[in-house]
Amino acid sequence: MKRRPMASFMSVLMGFSLLMGCVPSRAQQSSGAATAQALPAEAGPVVNDGIDSFATYKEDWSSLSLAGSNLHALTPVVGEKDNYPDFTREIVEVAWRPGDPIYLYVMLPKQVKHPPAVLYLYSYPSETDRFRDENFSRLLMRNGTAAIGFVSALTGHRYHDRPMKEWFISELEESVGTSVHDVQMILNYLTARGDIDTDRIGMFGDGSGGTIAILAAAVDSRIKVLDLLEPWGDWPDWLAKSVLVPEEERAACLKPEFLQRVEPLDPLRWASQLGSRAVRLQLAPYETLTPSSARARLEKAMPPKVEIVRYENSQALFHAASSGQFFDWIQLRVRSVASSPEAAVNAMRRD
Repeated sequence: MKRRPMASFMSVLMGFSLLMGCVPSRAQQSSGAATAQALPAEAGPVVNDGIDSFATYKEDWSSLSLAGSNLHALTPVVGEKDNYPDFTREIVEVAWRPGDPIYLYVMLPKQVKHPPAVLYLYSYPSETDRFRDENFSRLLMRNGTAAIGFVSALTGHRYHDRPMKEWFISELEESVGTSVHDVQMILNYLTARGDIDTDRIGMFGDGSGGTIAILAAAVDSRIKVLDLLEPWGDWPDWLAKSVLVPEEERAACLKPEFLQRVEPLDPLRWASQLGSRAVRLQLAPYETLTPSSARARLEKAMPPKVEIVRYENSQALFHAASSGQFFDWIQLRVRSVASSPEAAVNAMRRD
């Protein structure tokens, strides 16, 4: 029987926002605001030439770095481009491993040339629908930053052609390891585009997305700012107590061989290596996806200058999430990061 995993609480809150009009749904928006130039990416994968690039594919999920893997990106394919008065949004299919096309939402504000960017990765089991919402897209760019939206491995459109017994938690090493590599490959793609300042990159991560953000930042210095909402971590404790793990599967997740495979991907090992980056850790102690003991250990492992925000209850988090200022923190800080001299010169040449 197919399981119905619990949605991340941030996803639920954003759903409430859509229903209550804080972030109007597409049905509530004025028609004709955008001009679609191609079929939506959701219509299905685009056949991409160069599939032979996968002949040498190999990937080491236990290593955060790309050094131990052999990933070669196919030519990106734009599945849709929406042109609004104040921003553009592209749905781009990117791929660097067999059978795993990724639909990347690239949103660019028109008033800022060569903007910094924030990557947005929500927790398993999220979808990409939020990034198609016009007003939500504006929220992600309201301070002059580009916004890049995607989902992690074995999530949303990336979960297919697998037996139901294989899912994000049962394949945790693959889910997390693959997604950490994806972040680095996405940054390579954004650098190659040339219209984004990849010297000024931030990443917002919710739940498992926060875990992936910590791990990616630990090995990729291009990520300068992190905004983390209830990241998962401390795998032995998390897998033993999290309500997301079905009881009938918990024993398998606690076997020594399983824990040994995911141990290199535990953010407890890497959080201290975030160094001088601007980091905000948002905690909701009342929620049970992450055990309180694991939450406390992860907080303790963070760099000394991390900014801690605690929400007393779901109403407090809902108020923060539904206000227009929820993403201001990361957008303003990534804008304040100094661009490299070479990037500044190149930007002036483009202007």
